Amino acid sequence: MKSSGYGKDGIYRSHRPPLILPTNPNLNMVSLLFENISLYPDKPALIDSNSGQILNFSDLKSMVTNFSHGIINLGIEKGDVVMIFTPNSIQYPIIFLGIIAACAIATTINPVYTISEIKKQVNDCKPKLIVTIPELWDKVKDLNLDVIMLGCKGDQKLVSKSKLVYFDYLLNGCHEELPKVLTKQSDTAALLYSSGTTGVSKGVVLSHMNFIATSFMATNDQEYEGERHNVFLCVVPMFHVSGLSAILYSQLKMGNAVVSMSKFNFEVMLKAVQKYRVTHLWIVPPIILELANKHSFVKKYDLTSLKQICSGAAPLGKELMIKCSKNVPNARIMQVTKLAF
Repeated sequence: MKSSGYGKDGIYRSHRPPLILPTNPNLNMVSLLFENISLYPDKPALIDSNSGQILNFSDLKSMVTNFSHGIINLGIEKGDVVMIFTPNSIQYPIIFLGIIAACAIATTINPVYTISEIKKQVNDCKPKLIVTIPELWDKVKDLNLDVIMLGCKGDQKLVSKSKLVYFDYLLNGCHEELPKVLTKQSDTAALLYSSGTTGVSKGVVLSHMNFIATSFMATNDQEYEGERHNVFLCVVPMFHVSGLSAILYSQLKMGNAVVSMSKFNFEVMLKAVQKYRVTHLWIVPPIILELANKHSFVKKYDLTSLKQICSGAAPLGKELMIKCSKNVPNARIMQVTKLAF
């Protein structure tokens, strides 16, 4: 039997080596992410495409550590659900990872949801705390949930029936180590909800093991090809599993930088690729279509840093992929039809 390709049993085997996952049952996905950052503490981890703010890996760990201790001091315990109701930002991964570092469960929600849609998810997963921004305050102010407010200072007065704490206040701690809470890979890390396109929106339970396995799969090609120091532009929503798992968690664990876009705009995306020398762009077919059809517009920007453009959510035709590759010749155009971006 051949070591790769079709064997006598009719099974096709990849040329890549087998995927080896961590076997330690008491492994926390956040501890794993920060396992090797002593090798690159000053390397950019998160970049805000709008403001230009950059957080290195040392900053990221410090903020995640302080935030996790902060929510524990607010009364969050292992197994409690904390809801994230905010658009993409460089604070999003701090919040997400901080919740999980506290051994709580993160649930994410679409920022464009209506009040009734929000209430449905709240009633289903029963969060003890919600993290949001002033622009979305009117949607959540009557939920009777304790609130962490992101994106404004304490001098911006918001009237709340429940406890309200400002995000920046929670980052002022002096904790050096992540909370020491016993965690198993099988413990629940996140509760994400389907879009409801095939019926009522459903909660999907994801364990630490799920995130860890996805991260190894998502970065396997980079490991196989010996790639380091890549830059991923996060165009897709961070509340969705692809943005949260395949891009945010997986690439940060790899030591790559993630550039955050709060709201999609085609020209802003191109400017971000040029400014931050983005190497990987994981997007959806409508953006591929724009890259393929807006030749003169695309050529205004230096996109030579792009090594890979990967499309998901729906299949691409061969002609469209070829047309796109002519406008971005340095990038390998790929598609993933099983991962719903």
